[in-house]
Amino acid sequence: MISRIKNIESLLPRALGADRHAIRREIMRIKRSRAKAPSEEKIIKKLVRLEKKLQTSVKKRSWRKANRPKPIYNETLPILAKKDEIIDSISKSQVVIISGETGSGKTTQIPKFCLAAGRGIDGKIGCTQPRRIAATTVSRRIAEELGEELGKSVGYKIRFQDKTSQNTYIKIMTDGILLAETQNDPYLHEYDTIIVDEAHERSLNIDFILGILKNLLKQRRDLKLIITSATIDTEKFSKAFDNAPVIEVSGRMYPVEVCYFPVDPKLEEGGEQTHVEMAVNAVDKLRQENTFGDVLVFMPTEQDIREACELIEGRDDKNAVILPLFARLTDSEQARVFSRVTGRKIIIATNIAETSITIPGIKYVIDTGLARISQYNPRSRTTSLPVTTVSKSSADQRTGRCGRIENGVCIRLFPEEDYEARPLFTLPEVLRANLAEVILRMIALKLGDISDFPFIDRPAPKSIKDGFDLLYELGAIVPASGKKKSKGKRRFLLTEKGMLMAKMPVDPRLSRMLIEAQTEGCLKEITVIASALSIRDPRERPVEKAQEADLMHKAFHDPSSDFITLLNIWKKYHQTRQKEKTTGRMKKFCKNHYLSFKRMREWRDIHAQISEILREYSLNGKKIKTAGDKAAQITLPQMPIVEDSPLYAAIHKSILSGFLANIAVKKEKNIFQATKGKEVMIFPGSDLFNNAKTWIVAAEMVETSRLFARTCANIDSDWLEEPGKGLCKYTYLHPHWERNRGEVVASEQVSLFGLIIVPQRPVSYGRINPDEASEIFIQSALIKGDVKKKFAFMLHNQNLIDEVLDMEDRIRRRDILVSETEMFEFYRKRLPGCYDIRTLARIIKQKGSDHFLRMDLEDILWYRPDEKELSLFPDRINLGNQSFDCNYSFDPGKSEDGVTVKIPSSFAPIIPSETLDWLVPGLYREKITTLIKGLPKTFRKRLVPVANTVDVIINEMPKTKSSLITALGNFIYSRFGLDIPASAWPDDLLPDHLKMRISITDSKGKELQSSRDPSILRRNISSKVDSQEASEIESARKKWEKNGATSWDFPDLPESISINGKNNEKWLVYPGLQKATQEEKSVNLRLFIHRDEAVKSHQDGVVALFAIYLSKELKFLKKALKLPEKMEKMANYFGGAKRFEKRLYASIINNLFCKNIRSKDAFYSHAESVGPVILSEGRELLNQSISVLEAYHETRTVFFNIESAHSANSIAAQLLKELREELVKLVPETFMYLYD
Repeated sequence: MISRIKNIESLLPRALGADRHAIRREIMRIKRSRAKAPSEEKIIKKLVRLEKKLQTSVKKRSWRKANRPKPIYNETLPILAKKDEIIDSISKSQVVIISGETGSGKTTQIPKFCLAAGRGIDGKIGCTQPRRIAATTVSRRIAEELGEELGKSVGYKIRFQDKTSQNTYIKIMTDGILLAETQNDPYLHEYDTIIVDEAHERSLNIDFILGILKNLLKQRRDLKLIITSATIDTEKFSKAFDNAPVIEVSGRMYPVEVCYFPVDPKLEEGGEQTHVEMAVNAVDKLRQENTFGDVLVFMPTEQDIREACELIEGRDDKNAVILPLFARLTDSEQARVFSRVTGRKIIIATNIAETSITIPGIKYVIDTGLARISQYNPRSRTTSLPVTTVSKSSADQRTGRCGRIENGVCIRLFPEEDYEARPLFTLPEVLRANLAEVILRMIALKLGDISDFPFIDRPAPKSIKDGFDLLYELGAIVPASGKKKSKGKRRFLLTEKGMLMAKMPVDPRLSRMLIEAQTEGCLKEITVIASALSIRDPRERPVEKAQEADLMHKAFHDPSSDFITLLNIWKKYHQTRQKEKTTGRMKKFCKNHYLSFKRMREWRDIHAQISEILREYSLNGKKIKTAGDKAAQITLPQMPIVEDSPLYAAIHKSILSGFLANIAVKKEKNIFQATKGKEVMIFPGSDLFNNAKTWIVAAEMVETSRLFARTCANIDSDWLEEPGKGLCKYTYLHPHWERNRGEVVASEQVSLFGLIIVPQRPVSYGRINPDEASEIFIQSALIKGDVKKKFAFMLHNQNLIDEVLDMEDRIRRRDILVSETEMFEFYRKRLPGCYDIRTLARIIKQKGSDHFLRMDLEDILWYRPDEKELSLFPDRINLGNQSFDCNYSFDPGKSEDGVTVKIPSSFAPIIPSETLDWLVPGLYREKITTLIKGLPKTFRKRLVPVANTVDVIINEMPKTKSSLITALGNFIYSRFGLDIPASAWPDDLLPDHLKMRISITDSKGKELQSSRDPSILRRNISSKVDSQEASEIESARKKWEKNGATSWDFPDLPESISINGKNNEKWLVYPGLQKATQEEKSVNLRLFIHRDEAVKSHQDGVVALFAIYLSKELKFLKKALKLPEKMEKMANYFGGAKRFEKRLYASIINNLFCKNIRSKDAFYSHAESVGPVILSEGRELLNQSISVLEAYHETRTVFFNIESAHSANSIAAQLLKELREELVKLVPETFMYLYD
């Protein structure tokens, strides 16, 4: 066994490099396993297998060595002068840097130098190119020079195309292919030599390849690296690779004269002269000088090229062929620049002609010094394509495009000092690009932290952050939880989606779309869209046939989505392909529809490759579903995809998963508010231009003259939250208690990248902010009791609170019940973290009862009020002979403030209104104090100190059946000797709570009317009696009522008559006399619903009946009450003599006749007693009134004299004004009614 191992180890140096590594690793495992004493037989079997593998590898290597192609060189190329030096350096050094000027032949010759140096035997010679067109043309050229067919010794590999075999020696590939191969072959054992060509372009892929190789060279000492470039910062690269040797190669074979004809900045600024016009002028000058040779003009943009072509064609130079050259041209149009023509070729090109394409026969170069260079902004997350000045190296490369076959001339349209001031090299892409895709692959390859990766130029931290942000947005990475940070840096791990995305050789956004499409059930459609977004737009729009192209393309248009437009192109193409089947007919179809046949074929190829990738990998252990039949994969449903269909939603939800940051909301017509504060305009070429709805998503945001959204679609904002999980910002507004839901609810506002996608929606607030939700729950549900069904403890607690509130309402104070803060603390301590009804019910169930939530009076009282004081505010009060419920409210300004007595409507008429004036004992003091303080000063000053006076009144004044004011007047007169007229009391100035509020209720206790005016007791409420009551009243009226009585010829009248009402309720009606009209000279007998109305009417009726019976005596009375002539003038103070005499007459008959007489005997007995004294009573009243008139006149005369004497004295005038007012109150016009 040991001998077998030694034999294998001795043969290893003769094996292929890849096999050598694998077999050596297997031998190490076998040696380690021997220590564990495994079966010797098993080890021998493994060794036999390894020997066979090794022998096969040795034979392959021997074959490769024996059949290595013999290099054949193009001796005319400048690099051949350095051939031996380069071969020697490759043999001796692990890294060689070759700086070769344009046209030196380095790209095609260096791979052959490697063959001459003995490379390509242990593994392939790999050569990277930045562009696919370069990879294919270079491989063909080298194969041609070796005299072989492409695909044998020399082959190429580009995305989705592999033209190599196991016997290939030189493999030309794009740099992206080599980078992708590091995932499955991290040590790159397939190669023994790697050439990184065009390294001066410093693309992302180039920089990552160089970084990977820098690390790899330490582990693979057998690997050779050659870095080549047209122009390169050799010192920087040499230093990066341990001072590797640098070989510089000349490129020009003929001298080039550089001339400077700068554009005038002032004229350019004013629009009088442009770089396009200057370039055309330079072409004109060459033509006028009768020079020969092709011309290459460098322009920054496609538009500039078209404008220049039009201007030159307008010169009508029949010997010139004008050829545009830019990336969007069709392949046939691009190929024209390589063809031979009669006359001079004038090629107008973008910077694509700097290095990627070498155009033969160029004698003159006209350089504007400008280019459109992509720039990614990490802050705005947009790719900008500004027109900017090129670097020195780019200008030199442009110069190098001429002078290859004869002397050349380069005309630069910028100043020489400007050239000298420009940076030497273009900023590497790693410093201006989005790093998401590379970061994704780095994580997958376990290449370590990007910040530690050995870049030639380290990318900006902002760019790195933006790359991570995009990957996080796509759900490709998550922070490595539980992992230690390395040097304070946060580590990330790939998600399952991220692992799959890293394996897919497509943009991370597109791979994310494909994964989402599996879930949404639209993988077919998204595969087509993803492959379309991987290529240039297949639609062609030649300038001279723009309108015709637009018309043909209109058949594919979808007004809602540019993505659906792509699907329509795909559908139409494959419908036709199934019918036509031949390539020639399909080319014709593409030509007729202005579609690029090559790009359509590329689209199909990429689609097939993506489909293959999807079949190869799985997610969550579940195979990604694709149609097994290729025809089924490319065939889409023929039904149109309308905007409101489920398929439309599925497709665009999948697109959103990859382009979530490219959403925007409409501001006006084609202007949208994009994410992170950007404003974007829909690109005019989009089908959505002028058709977009509120929300859109775009495949890209590109800034040229302004920020444009390209390849757009209408979307529903409801689709955004799901893919935005982890990125959405949630704001919660207006948290509040929802009674019906039984929980605290807030309005949730959702924003994504600064755009509000959900303005507001109700959500349970408890899971969001349990503490605040608990506070709201306790405050609203438990303290305020806003619940659908109250718990037993809540009813108990509310009864206690109502009891205390009733105490406060009675004594009119708000300092007995504790505040809501104390109640809140009571619940908070007992219900921590409870914020909804369900939780409350669960806690009570767990506790076994709700006693722990029941309050005691001590829990809610600041102090206990005096029981004696509370007794002054009884629950019921006596009015007349009845007792009625009353309640209390302390709510100043509100209608129910004060004391409310509840009186059934059937009792209202019999309630003596005077008794309501007394309120309840607890308010006596306040009401009496308010009345006294409101008296005129003349009376008030005799009752000071008011507090002492009120004490006397409260202690000594008995409660009578008269009104409080009448009782007060009588008591003050008897106790203090002060006669206060009734009109002096300020009853109308009393606050509402010092007036009894009367609530008239029906038989069920429902309030019918309420007022603080006692007259409500007498208002007609007959509309509220039922039919039975109305019938009973009508029967009683027929029995009792009588008209036209002139004497007491009717039965005696009771105070009231009882009639039967509904529910056995007794109603009272009140009989009484009613004075007829003045002309009728009679009285009527009536039944009244209200007692007060009956009393008043009856008294007037009794007076009227006495006046009829004693008419002779009253006739003499009127004559006796006539004022003396000298007094008539004085009576003017009281409305004149006639009015004064009428009041005297009314006062006499009211005093004598206004009695509640209800029987015939009483009537005639009273008439006999007062008849003889009528005249004497009249004369006595007249004499007393004359004395008042004289005193009143004298007083007014004194006031007048004083006023005349002190007219200038404002104090005297004010005093007199007050005295007059007091006089009028003391002696009103009706004084004879008021004083005995």
